[in-house]
Amino acid sequence: MSSSSSTSTIPKVAATLLLTTLALLVTTPPQSQAAARLSTDFYSKNCPRALTAIRAVVRGAVTNDRRIAGSLIRLQFHDCFVRGCDASVLLDKTATTGTEKDAAPNRRFTKTFRVIEDAKSQVERMCPGVVSCADIVAVAARDASAAVEGPSWGVELGRRDSDDLKTLISRFRKKGLNSREMVALSGAHTLGTAQCFTFRERVYGNETVAKDVIDPNFARKKRRMCPASGGDRLVQPLDPMTPTSFDNNYFKALMLRKGLLASDQVLFSGGSTDGIVREYSRNGGKFKGDFAAAMVKMGRIGVLTGSKGQIRRTCSKAN
Repeated sequence: MSSSSSTSTIPKVAATLLLTTLALLVTTPPQSQAAARLSTDFYSKNCPRALTAIRAVVRGAVTNDRRIAGSLIRLQFHDCFVRGCDASVLLDKTATTGTEKDAAPNRRFTKTFRVIEDAKSQVERMCPGVVSCADIVAVAARDASAAVEGPSWGVELGRRDSDDLKTLISRFRKKGLNSREMVALSGAHTLGTAQCFTFRERVYGNETVAKDVIDPNFARKKRRMCPASGGDRLVQPLDPMTPTSFDNNYFKALMLRKGLLASDQVLFSGGSTDGIVREYSRNGGKFKGDFAAAMVKMGRIGVLTGSKGQIRRTCSKAN
């Protein structure tokens, strides 16, 4: 599907959480080049049990805490949209270098990082130095989605390690993703939570001015859960209807002006993506299919393949 062209007259908003990382976008190699070096059966001969081991770790983590599914899916966004899908988001800082881990959107991923490390440990025992952390991040996102009744997809393998709507669309386009894919990927917010400081401005804004972009009753309810000052780490579900199920209720909430984040609600605010939101709200199967396809496409962004990069022994530090 082609992206919609009309993007003028869209209000300026603050992109947060997942979309906060878009401010850090850099130019990456064309996806077609990356895709040519990736394949779904990359480990079929040199580590055939790797995907089964990763799936077992992910399913165990999700069984223990369903909220981890949303975090595992978002972790791939945060990895791919900064420097490319190279597992750089997993690296600890050193005496001479900073780390993506310390960026505000990534500080909540402590448990998520542990799941990836657990999966890496399992795979390393089977086939040392073969499966990259970047591929584990991509596979874990797929397995997490499937574990909560979301879509599944064939993950292309072979990686190595290493604001306003108009702006959002532009930034996704720079990564080779159109506005439909942007909306589909934003549907990852069907799972998970956001901290109070990320939506405080939205729910405490001028109620008269904001009434067209946020349901007043929804705003009042969220103000009870999020004080005007303090309580920054208190959380609320991104999907107010079914926060632990992978479904299309996130889009239904947007149509009711109940998007928790400004960067969510802007997808349904009288602009070029309104029609896509309506379509997904009516057709959950279409949303899941488009989400799976967009995840595959996103997984090609800025990958290192062949002799570039390395296969880390531990995901949190370079060899």
